[in-house]
Amino acid sequence: MSLQLGIVGLPNAGKSTLFNALSGAGASVASYPFTTIEPNVGIVPVPDPRLDRLLEIAKPERTVPATVKFVDIAGLVKGAHRGEGLGNQFLGHIRDVDAIAIVARCFADPNIAHVADTLDPVQDIAVLQLEMALADLTTVERRIEKVQSMRKGQAKDATLAEEEALLARLCGELGAGRRVCNLGLSRQEREVLSPLNLLTAKPVLYVANAGEADLPEGGQLAESVCQFARKEGAESVIVCASLEADLQDWPEEDAAEYRRELGLTGSGLGDLIAAGYRLLHLITFFTVVGEKEVRAWPIPQGTTASRAAGHVHTDMERGFIRAEVVAYDDLVTAGSFAAARDAGRLRLEGRDYAVQDGDVITFRFNV
Repeated sequence: MSLQLGIVGLPNAGKSTLFNALSGAGASVASYPFTTIEPNVGIVPVPDPRLDRLLEIAKPERTVPATVKFVDIAGLVKGAHRGEGLGNQFLGHIRDVDAIAIVARCFADPNIAHVADTLDPVQDIAVLQLEMALADLTTVERRIEKVQSMRKGQAKDATLAEEEALLARLCGELGAGRRVCNLGLSRQEREVLSPLNLLTAKPVLYVANAGEADLPEGGQLAESVCQFARKEGAESVIVCASLEADLQDWPEEDAAEYRRELGLTGSGLGDLIAAGYRLLHLITFFTVVGEKEVRAWPIPQGTTASRAAGHVHTDMERGFIRAEVVAYDDLVTAGSFAAARDAGRLRLEGRDYAVQDGDVITFRFNV
């Protein structure tokens, strides 16, 4: 699987600038609303220094990193759920993502207009959350109409009756601006709602887009976003999108040195991806195919060996025999696969083994 993040925010919050910094895809950026009409999509490799070390050990022809798919949609405005600013169309572009990154403007710039008279990132977040809740309300109401129509011919269908009751409950919650993910729904209820791809059912991380002068802490506005995220039990990241975009053109060593001078420990890309991984409880395992390829595979924490094999190829899961596993740290310490095997660090695991972050795995299977 590949992590998919939808980037949303009010106009001129810095979404497209952040997208450019993340993906290098050259999304159009301008200081007026609705620059982004069609969604910008960027596929970005996940920075992982472990791949570089595995390259030194295995010396393959190529390495294949894990990737993140970023989807940048146009800035949303109040009334987006009714189609204001083409909001309904824009929201539809992110219904299939795994999580939503809400970009909140935490910088002042008289040359870049803001939709409100004053900068208040928490209020901006509230506007976005309400619009997504009301967009979900429309989706739920349409589903209720369909379920009611289906029940006319299947009056005794208890499953449809239960779904209608759940949807009716959601109407009240969404109408009040509450998010589905905060309603404490059971696993069965979440499965019923899954086909609707509700926006407010998705995990959210908050991106405080601060000015360069306020780094590394981000200033009071960024801190208010981080406090809001903590109250929600959500992830938050402080970045300066314009700085990250500028540093794309710098030599890598110079960019790293400048970040250190500002007190930053890494790039905005790395911080955002790391937050996304934590948000979705993702880990990474590696496969090494002789001298041909080393590849990183992101999977949900707790994934079994047989299911992990299925991420590589469905035939591997169907014909799974065993997994030959060596932990990344053990492999690096040993210096080679042969040395790790001689040291007893190579383990044979069955289909129910829970894959750990950093495992280097060879799957044995019947074709």
